Amino acid sequence: MKYYIIAGEASGDLHASNLMKSILKKDPAAEFRFWGGDLMTQVAGYPPVKHYRDLAFMGFLEVAKNITTILKNIKFCKNDIQQYQPDVLILVDYPGFNLRIAEFAKGLGIKIVYYISPQLWAWKEGRVEKIRKFVDEMLVILPFEKDFYKKHEVEAHFVGHPLLDAISEVKPIDVENFKEENQLNEKEIIALLPGSREQEVTKMLELMLSVRPYFKEYQFVIAGAPSLPKEFYENFVDENVHFVSNRTYDLLRCSKAALVTSGTATLETALLNIPEVVCYRSSRISYEIGKRVVKNIKYISLVNLIMDREIVTELIQSELTTKNLLKELERILKGTSREKMLYDFELLREKLGGEGASDHAADIILKG
Repeated sequence: MKYYIIAGEASGDLHASNLMKSILKKDPAAEFRFWGGDLMTQVAGYPPVKHYRDLAFMGFLEVAKNITTILKNIKFCKNDIQQYQPDVLILVDYPGFNLRIAEFAKGLGIKIVYYISPQLWAWKEGRVEKIRKFVDEMLVILPFEKDFYKKHEVEAHFVGHPLLDAISEVKPIDVENFKEENQLNEKEIIALLPGSREQEVTKMLELMLSVRPYFKEYQFVIAGAPSLPKEFYENFVDENVHFVSNRTYDLLRCSKAALVTSGTATLETALLNIPEVVCYRSSRISYEIGKRVVKNIKYISLVNLIMDREIVTELIQSELTTKNLLKELERILKGTSREKMLYDFELLREKLGGEGASDHAADIILKG
């Protein structure tokens, strides 16, 4: 079968790459054409039609400024799908783009699978109508999403969370070897995961590193995003701030704690059993707009959303200060707060179910 897959972000690249592996196990003759990143490229053996680094625009203002590019990409994608004529179109999150493509592809009679739901339960709930009209199979990875769709008369399949698959494949690591390979010193590590987009990373790193003078017994190590060149991080690096590229899971497993920008990384950090503080700040205009369109959502991190209670502290916008970062980081480095968080991470894994999300998703895709 011929599969056309669209993933517009780093997390989508990860999950889509694992899905491609599962599809190949069940359909060895599978042919892929895709929008994504380096992980999908490794599976396919050839590059994407478009790399996600050229697609990801963050915030209302950035989207508005790049609307011409976005519209050109949509037009190009439609023409490409029409020429390729896939048996199945697999859309991975990225709703602003993918829902437009779903509507177009439905008109061509192509089977449409949506893998990893957009966060319609947080905002733009009206988009469920498009899911109902244009999507043949909705595959969700968060337990509460199945009930959300049922409320809107859409049958969704909860396949489990693919991060459990990705993390289960991680091999044991020797901390001392990791430090030696990356020219790190003997101090314990505090990992910094500041995001994947240039403007976001700059803003987050300046805030995260503001606590450095208070933690001289630790070394801070930045997890480099694959979408940004090594040179970009040079302004942040010094004798006690280091940089590691393309080894985020290894870095986390060698760390005592982490400061993490909201997103999939918050869940990855928790599933790797590393205590964390969630950090988020956007432009004031984007934040004010966001507050008005996001509804009935108490948390921004996936960890807290899934558990429906605060497991990890979220420092958002004006709360993200050096003083608060200092306080929360001290709290999770030792003592009962750290132990409580690690216990809650065990409950989180139980709630997400077992491994096999990618295989379950592939079974549903191939069934039809």
